[in-house]
Amino acid sequence: MRLFVNQLTVMDFSCLHASRGLVGESWQVDIELLGGLDDQGMVLDFSDVKRQVKQLIDERFDHRLLIPADHPGLEIEDNRISFMQNNGMRIRHQGPEESVQFIPGREITPESVARAIELALEPKLPDNVHSVSLQLTPETEQGAWYQYSHGLKLHCGNCQRIAHGHRSRIRIWRNDVRDEVLEQFWAGLLRDVYIGTEADLTAITRWNDQSMFRFAYTAEQGDFELELAADRCYLIDTESTVENIARHIRERMEAEHPGDRFRVQAFEGIGKGAISESA
Repeated sequence: MRLFVNQLTVMDFSCLHASRGLVGESWQVDIELLGGLDDQGMVLDFSDVKRQVKQLIDERFDHRLLIPADHPGLEIEDNRISFMQNNGMRIRHQGPEESVQFIPGREITPESVARAIELALEPKLPDNVHSVSLQLTPETEQGAWYQYSHGLKLHCGNCQRIAHGHRSRIRIWRNDVRDEVLEQFWAGLLRDVYIGTEADLTAITRWNDQSMFRFAYTAEQGDFELELAADRCYLIDTESTVENIARHIRERMEAEHPGDRFRVQAFEGIGKGAISESA
C-alpha cells in the first residue's frame, strides 16, 4: 500500500553551484510512503506525515545553504567554507552549523537533496513503513521569474541566515496595464544575485583581479559572513525583505518614468510575496 501527500511543504534555500555560484531556489515537496497497514488501517496518519516530515525538512534543510559535499573546490575549516567555482571565482561563507547543510555529491540536484531527506527520515518512521520517497520540483513558471539569495539579520526566525534564497515570479503593471518587458528586465537583473543590504557591506576586497563584496552581521543565531563577486550582488538601502524589494523596484521605475503609476507583485518563493503600488 502506498500513501501519498502532494504539496506537503515548500523548501526555500540557497545552494552553491560550480558555474552559477550562489543560487536561490524554491522546491515543492511531494512524498510517498510504502508500507503495511497499522491497527488503524493506515500506513501512517496524514497528520503525522505532515508533522514529522515538515518538521525535519524545516529543521535540517529549509532556509539553509546547501553545499555539494564532494565538489573538488570545496574547503572547510571549522565553520568557514570556501567554494571555488569553475571560472576561478570564490565564495566564502561563515555561520553557525545550523545555517548550512552538506549534501553528498558534486552538485545540488532535486534527486540528491530528496535522497538526503529520505535517509534522514527513514529512522524516524514506524516499523510498518518500509520505504519513503520524495519528489522535489520547482514551480512551473509562467512569465518572468528570477532566483535570488539574501539574509535578514533582524528576523527572529531562520530568515536571519545570511545565505538562503528563493525562486520567484514578478508581475508589473504600468498605468494599470501589464508590462511584460519591465518584468523580463527586472527578472534578468535579479537572476542569480545576492540582494544585499548596504549597511551589511563591511569590506570590498579583491580576488583574481575581481572586486568582491563581503557582508557580515550578528543576528540572534550567531555571527554570519558572506563574500562573493561584486558583480553577482545587488545592493539596496534597506533590509531585503520581499516587501522592501517590491517597494525598491516600484520606486526605481517611478524615478525613471515620472508621472507613471506602477504596481509591483514580487513573489518570495511559491505562492507568497508582497505588492507595492504607487500612491
